[in-house]
Amino acid sequence: MSLTRGAVRTLAQTDGHNSMPSFMPVVQIIHVKKVETPGGAGSERFRAIISDGQHYVQGMLATQLNHLVHSNQIMENSIVKVDEFMNNLVQNRTVIILLKVEVINPDPKQRFGNPTDIAKEGDLSAGGGGGPPQAQPMYGQQRNQGGGGMYNQRPASAAAGGGGGSNPYQNRFSNNASSNSSAPIVTSSSSSSASITPIAALNMYMNRWVIRARLTTKSDIRTWSNARGEGSLFSCELLDSSGQDIRCTFFKEAVDKFYHMLEVDRVYTFSGGRLKVANAQYNTCKSQFEVTFDQNAEIHLDNDVGDIQHQLFDFVPIAQLENVDPGKYVDIVGVVKSVGQTSSIVSKKSGQELLKADLVIADDSGVEVNLTVWGDRANEVQSAYVNCPIVAFRRARVSDFGGRSLSLNQSSPAMVNPRIPETQRLQSWWSTTENKSIGSMRSLSSGGGGAGRMDSFEDRKTIASIKDENMGHTDPSKPDWLSFKATFNFIKKDRDGGAWYPACSNSGDPCKNMYKVTQTTDGNWFCDKCQGTSPTCVRRFIFSATVTDDTSTTWVSVFNEQAEVLFDGATADDVFKQTFEDPENHNQDAYDSYFAKANFTDWIMKCKVKQDTRDGETRVKTSVYSLHPVDYAKESRDLLKAIAAL
Repeated sequence: MSLTRGAVRTLAQTDGHNSMPSFMPVVQIIHVKKVETPGGAGSERFRAIISDGQHYVQGMLATQLNHLVHSNQIMENSIVKVDEFMNNLVQNRTVIILLKVEVINPDPKQRFGNPTDIAKEGDLSAGGGGGPPQAQPMYGQQRNQGGGGMYNQRPASAAAGGGGGSNPYQNRFSNNASSNSSAPIVTSSSSSSASITPIAALNMYMNRWVIRARLTTKSDIRTWSNARGEGSLFSCELLDSSGQDIRCTFFKEAVDKFYHMLEVDRVYTFSGGRLKVANAQYNTCKSQFEVTFDQNAEIHLDNDVGDIQHQLFDFVPIAQLENVDPGKYVDIVGVVKSVGQTSSIVSKKSGQELLKADLVIADDSGVEVNLTVWGDRANEVQSAYVNCPIVAFRRARVSDFGGRSLSLNQSSPAMVNPRIPETQRLQSWWSTTENKSIGSMRSLSSGGGGAGRMDSFEDRKTIASIKDENMGHTDPSKPDWLSFKATFNFIKKDRDGGAWYPACSNSGDPCKNMYKVTQTTDGNWFCDKCQGTSPTCVRRFIFSATVTDDTSTTWVSVFNEQAEVLFDGATADDVFKQTFEDPENHNQDAYDSYFAKANFTDWIMKCKVKQDTRDGETRVKTSVYSLHPVDYAKESRDLLKAIAAL
């Protein structure tokens, strides 16, 4: 493997990989040394001398390459291919920052050529690299030499770069001077007065930078409290004309200063932030970095001249969601086929009430999926998504709940009928296939959710599938879902006091008429959850039953909402008043008649199958999630269609 001739001169005269993306030279690392920081503070860094056999230049390895030194893949005389780099200026001397390399030969056992210091050439037209030489080749000096050696010099102070403790390396090609002003946002007539850095060119070794970007998302303000203190924060995402976006977070005083000033879809210039490596678990932006801002940041409203997109989408066809791992984020665009009612649940983690609404989204891949909208925006879906609009959803989270489903948090953007080519294509497709596709489109969310939406005929299974597919045993922490057509053939109604339980009459938080209450000696009802006492309670159905089809029979658990559907809308309190309210005159016949009428009726059932451990015994439990009456005419048409397809 030969070294790239003239590579060092090109590295020294080029501002970085982004200006010459095709330039990936093969060079030799002729020396590597750890940078000793005073007191051992800061991240571990390694300096390097880069040679092309003719010249050498001082360099620095980015921290993400440290593992290559620790594993001896990069050491003295290693041959590497430089994939990404930056040209910086440290103490008036050119320093090449290696951001990404490919190790060609970790130990070739020799040094190629007799390279000389490129700084002595005095002909670096990019500026800053010429001038009097300040150091001799390291391999020609004594390492314990005091004072004059490069490795005995301290880096330029952070104060000189205005970074307040951040990395001292300054981009030699950036002349912007961002001050630590605490002035509020002001309108800037033009951004030409500042040297704008593309988001794609940001790196950890830049001290001063200014980015010009559109604010595409802004989260709600969140608060935290721990042993180290308390405070508030919010995050947003910025998109610039290079087509790359970056996440930024504002803390404490910066929240009070900037939150109400920043508006989504406006263009601003940002400076005075601190870069850090992005946390891939929570950050889905394209940039490998993220920014934190404090109250000293400078943010200026800039003219929107149309050079920055309003949103950055990377659409995934709905049919391909089956191949996307749960927990990943995707952009989708499709027709909102149906909108469910807004409901609420209580979070098991926080105990807070969460609003939600379920949508059914379809696209021209011929597949639909359930998407859950969370937060206050769930109250807006009924009015926002009328008449089956085309909606682009940004960064919806993929879940394996009931097959495949999506969820959209409060800060994830959603654009109705966006001005993109996909909108016109989907409108044309939907106008020609709407009537045909409503009943026959395949759903990825056939197992659950969907606000009680009935699954299609093609998505149904049989009761025998529970055992045949080993449902409930695959992952004990997650349920399996299935839908089938079945008949109730036994309902277990012989429960002491009736097939229900007394629940708290408090319809608000935290009980919401769900938690069990006990009757006190004075006839009142006491709730352990809210520690309240009430003269009344709310009864909720709960009982077991067996259902059967032509393949098998299984026990199922039936809860309040499904039981009310089974009993034609009658509530447990309605049945109690007609049957057991008078303790001296029970009307057993009236009680039995409700169950007799419901027995031997046909239903399309959606069920959850999950392992349940009680008293040290583990068993698989099947619970009815939703019930839909059978439309016999439609059922007959579906059967004839299925037979014809055989």
